[in-house]
Amino acid sequence: MRPTFTYILFLILLGGGPHSGVRAQTPSPSSSAIFQQFKKLDVLGSVLYLAAHPDDENTLMLAYLAQDRLARTAYLSLTRGDGGQNLIGSEQGYKIGLIRTQELLAARRIDGAQQFFSRAYDFGFSKTRDETLDFWGKEKVLGDVVWLIRKYQPDVMITRFPPDERAGHGHHQASAYLAEEAFRLAADPSAYPEQLKEVKTWKTKRVVWNGYSRGFANQPPDEEGKPYISVQIGGYNPLLGQSYTEIAARSRSQHKSQGFGASPIRDLRTDYLIHKDGEPAQKDLFDGVDVSWNRVKGSQEVARLVKQAIQGFSVENPAASVPTLVKIHQALAKLDQGNTYVQAKKEEVQQLIQQCLGLWFESNPADFAVVPGERIMLSTNVVNRAKYPVKLVSMKWTGRTSDSTLNLTLEPFKGYNYLTTVPVPAQLDNSQPYWLKKPLDKGIFQIDNQRDVGYPENRPPTFTEFTFEVDGQRFTYSKPWIYKFSDPVEGEMYQPFELRPPVTTTLNEPVYIFTGPEPQSVEVLVQAHKSNVKGTLRLEVPPSWKVTPASIEFNVDEKYLEPSFTFTVQPPAQAGEGTLRAVVDVNGQAYTQSLRSIKYPHIPVQSVFPASEAKVARLDVKNKAQRVGYIAGAGDEVPAALRQMGSQVTFLNEAQLSGDLSHYDAIVVGVRAYNTEDRLAVYQQKLLSYVEKGGTLVVQYATASGLKVPQIGPYPLSIGRDRVTEEDADMQFLKPEHPLLNYPNKITRQDFEGWVQERGLYFATKWDPRYQTILASHDQGEPPLEGSLLYASYGKGHYMYTGLSFFRELPAGVTGAYRLFANLISVGK
Repeated sequence: MRPTFTYILFLILLGGGPHSGVRAQTPSPSSSAIFQQFKKLDVLGSVLYLAAHPDDENTLMLAYLAQDRLARTAYLSLTRGDGGQNLIGSEQGYKIGLIRTQELLAARRIDGAQQFFSRAYDFGFSKTRDETLDFWGKEKVLGDVVWLIRKYQPDVMITRFPPDERAGHGHHQASAYLAEEAFRLAADPSAYPEQLKEVKTWKTKRVVWNGYSRGFANQPPDEEGKPYISVQIGGYNPLLGQSYTEIAARSRSQHKSQGFGASPIRDLRTDYLIHKDGEPAQKDLFDGVDVSWNRVKGSQEVARLVKQAIQGFSVENPAASVPTLVKIHQALAKLDQGNTYVQAKKEEVQQLIQQCLGLWFESNPADFAVVPGERIMLSTNVVNRAKYPVKLVSMKWTGRTSDSTLNLTLEPFKGYNYLTTVPVPAQLDNSQPYWLKKPLDKGIFQIDNQRDVGYPENRPPTFTEFTFEVDGQRFTYSKPWIYKFSDPVEGEMYQPFELRPPVTTTLNEPVYIFTGPEPQSVEVLVQAHKSNVKGTLRLEVPPSWKVTPASIEFNVDEKYLEPSFTFTVQPPAQAGEGTLRAVVDVNGQAYTQSLRSIKYPHIPVQSVFPASEAKVARLDVKNKAQRVGYIAGAGDEVPAALRQMGSQVTFLNEAQLSGDLSHYDAIVVGVRAYNTEDRLAVYQQKLLSYVEKGGTLVVQYATASGLKVPQIGPYPLSIGRDRVTEEDADMQFLKPEHPLLNYPNKITRQDFEGWVQERGLYFATKWDPRYQTILASHDQGEPPLEGSLLYASYGKGHYMYTGLSFFRELPAGVTGAYRLFANLISVGK
């Protein structure tokens, strides 16, 4: 039976939902931008740029290749930046990886390249290529690069780094090494033969290094006499009204979580491409590569029509090009459909037809989330914004088993709106990012479907297919459902449409530390994602731990209500640790997921569904600092850990810093606060005066560049880039009798077991002799580093600078880190 529609001549504005972390829909391109895409139809060259992290890519080179050379251009970032620092919030691990993924996608929308990823997890700074490849699993990540070369079929590959120690970071070294290895293996049918069920072998013409010389502008690096070519990449594009340096700066500035906002330098820029393997280029990156339609058999008619379309394009009337575009599409349909360029150009032509017509269509759900198996109302809107005959043949929605046949001629500039209620298929998964559906396997994400490898985000599970008829030819466009609402300040806003489980739970803390035998209350928030959710909530605790009550029954009538329930957890008599898990039983099915939404104005809302669990530890820790002031820096979860240890934490804003500080037992400065907080330049002397009069000040790591004060301590000290990346590196106690290692907790080597990702970073490298060094450690094959923890008496008080990664260890529930940090803030008490 044909669905019943309500025809409405006006656009319905949908309201409700969270009003943060959303972005406006990308506007339709201008005529000049459309013409840029017309020119691209006549270029059949492709480039794959490869590095290790978000922000590694040379955005200027990408903009030049995509917008000047008009080549298919893609950036393969081996990782999603999961191990990087976060300058805008407290997210770490896979959460910062989600943010940086979206920042990369925003950058690519500006510079015009595509974005790919491997399965590799960014586990933090690595000093060697061998360590990196061992942690990732060389064969797995190498296979991913081979897969993407075979799938994307680049003519040329470019690496950002050399494959050796000159690249610095072990991930950087590994990215170039893997690129060069995969360059050779992608053409070898005996390498990763299982991939050949989906893709063919591919021989790339050459791989080059986008070289650079630190401190020397426009000079090629010395690469043992290897040939290189120079490329002028700082030109100006009048169609876009920007130079490539301007485009690159805008693209680079999307990496906001890394603090990489950039201003363009509107000047000439020369880059150097050093030959690494394959056939050397003589003058141009594409030497020996046919980037014309001659590379596609039987494409003479397509080539003729493309040139006709370019020559006949009208900026004032793009729709006049539609007949030629339709003919190009028809001619492409007669060519080899297995050819990568035939498929790519068909998609480009179909998109250009839409753009030239100003054809607008979308489906907006009445809510921003739904549970699979439920029904959702959709508002589907179609507008033909050109005086050109277009027929809406049919529409088909996810969940509908048949098309709605319309055969409706669209009147120019008239909006058509259809309301329909659609059942969302019960078998659809929730919106968990595909690479997070399974636990991390050491250094690599587990992805079951080979076809998913490389995609930057989930492929939309809910969408509407619109079939239009233009000049007798039918074109079908698939458009994901997207929630839309009107914000009273920002106006029309968009947010990703989510699929959620019926119920999720959230524990109020990521870690529960029990410093004695006394029980603690654990609050659990139950979040209903549909109406009338009835079930039983319980907590699972480790053996020898006890919880009361055993379970709690609940009944939530309305969607999105979030009642909270409290349990009492009793720790064991002896020290021990384990995992606490919240479980909800609804209709005979157990749900164990929580909901975490990451919201920032510059990226779409990112919702994930991690296990609803927390670490619990019965810990022998004493803390003498009852009142702690905290100066937040780039974002961390240390304050929550301080509260778990029994401290009353006050965030110090302007009012507190300008007042009396003497009543604080200790003041802690957050990570990178001296890089991000301008107010510290104003209050630095007051903080040192607080120490001089008997206070305790603990400064967590900062970076040497961009310090807000010339000197962060009471005596001179310099911060460098020294770090210990091996989380199990041996810790040497330089002053075993020092109070920091003895009071109020006796620190032993056992307290440095179970650390995650690293020992520390940005250690002090030089210091006044009035500082005392407490610990030393080093990575294998390196000399001991003593700058991870400096202590100085100053007046009546105590000052400490530490590069130890407490900002990672405390949220991870590393018990020894709690004991040591308690000593830092308790010194002198």
